[in-house]
Amino acid sequence: MDELNKFSKRVKRYASLGTSAGSLAFNFIGTKLFNKENQENAEELTRVLGNLKGPIMKIAQLLSTVPDLLPREYSIELTKLQSSAPPMGWNFVKRRMTKELGSNWIDNFEDFQKEPYAAASLGQVHRAKYKTKEIVCKLQYPDMLSIVEADIGQLKLLFSIYKRIDKTIDTSEIQKEISSRVREELDYIREQKHIMLFKQIFLKSKNVIVPNFFSEISTERLLCMNYLKGKKLLEFKSKSHEVRKTLAKNMFIAWYYPFYKYGIIHGDPHLGNYSANNELMINLLDFGCIRFFKSTFVKGVIDLYYSIMTKNEDLAVHAYESWGFENINRDLINILNIWAKFLFSPLLEDKVMKMQETNSTAYGAEAASKVHKELKKIGGVKPPREFVFMDRAAIGLGSVFLHLGAELNWYKIFNELISEFSAEKVETNQKKLLRKTKLEGSF
Repeated sequence: MDELNKFSKRVKRYASLGTSAGSLAFNFIGTKLFNKENQENAEELTRVLGNLKGPIMKIAQLLSTVPDLLPREYSIELTKLQSSAPPMGWNFVKRRMTKELGSNWIDNFEDFQKEPYAAASLGQVHRAKYKTKEIVCKLQYPDMLSIVEADIGQLKLLFSIYKRIDKTIDTSEIQKEISSRVREELDYIREQKHIMLFKQIFLKSKNVIVPNFFSEISTERLLCMNYLKGKKLLEFKSKSHEVRKTLAKNMFIAWYYPFYKYGIIHGDPHLGNYSANNELMINLLDFGCIRFFKSTFVKGVIDLYYSIMTKNEDLAVHAYESWGFENINRDLINILNIWAKFLFSPLLEDKVMKMQETNSTAYGAEAASKVHKELKKIGGVKPPREFVFMDRAAIGLGSVFLHLGAELNWYKIFNELISEFSAEKVETNQKKLLRKTKLEGSF
């Protein structure tokens, strides 16, 4: 009976998509084959996905960051998605909370707000008071496991159709990576471990704040954390340049410090996952999408940076191989470097500058289109799994910086951060971190 119920839920889910996303998928295929107009379809796709709970919206966001995988109009529209969804009603919430904490769940709280504080793709957040502490409770939407598997199935179907139309980008590793990360986001016990890791990383930081969690009232589908006071980053757009500079630098540290010191990234850097307090410290709010990398991969990122700076082709070959790219040759390097130069561009010149001077949306779309065109000429490429979230994170973070519009010497900040880098240090730091948080073997 359980399986029947799950099946019926999937049918209802895709029946609701039926004439909208289904026809849009057909129209998308048509645009690839016949170069039809995309804009109207793209806007409709954004409207449909923006009103869906579940990972299909998150998957769409990820796909929009892979260079020229989607038509330009689709990518532009999909990047507007900010992980928001219609909230569950109070009766739904009561049933979900009863399932997680038992029939007397409300007795755990001095106060529990009926109206959601925030809604996201996989769950919604409620403010509450627990043992005199202000907290937030992230409650997963019902039947998300079934929905995730259904969406992953749709992703496989989309990629199989795409492969027949355009073989330029081999999506097999992209599909595996997205599927793995989205499945992980369902596990809130795992997210608690992620919070422990970041708590340790930023233990003495004056730039970043990581919340505490309450394991006694948290489960695999419910995560309770202390409430971090702050404003959304977009609320600082009209503030002074000094304020925006401080915020931008703190955001840079919040994301890049864990990667270059521990080989860890916060893989979902959109504006809804951060806020800032009165001291302009960055509040990290979501830890569902965390990615670990081998130290050799981190070194490959730095090697690629230096190879572009010094025009060292041998170093570029080594860098791309350490990333996991196969069959490296001069033509492929020149093409991949178009995208790499776009991503690294704000870090290449020792001067104060805005991110958008080189890292603009128009320039990004132009670079992506050129990469796709040139790859097609040489028979395409198979991006490694690790590329997906590095690319997603870089694009997402760049978007945050663009909104803040701060002028900084990004080159200087970056080079100070990597000045004492070594792969051995990253490996040692990662092992120490896992040991200290008693998480060895968890990843």
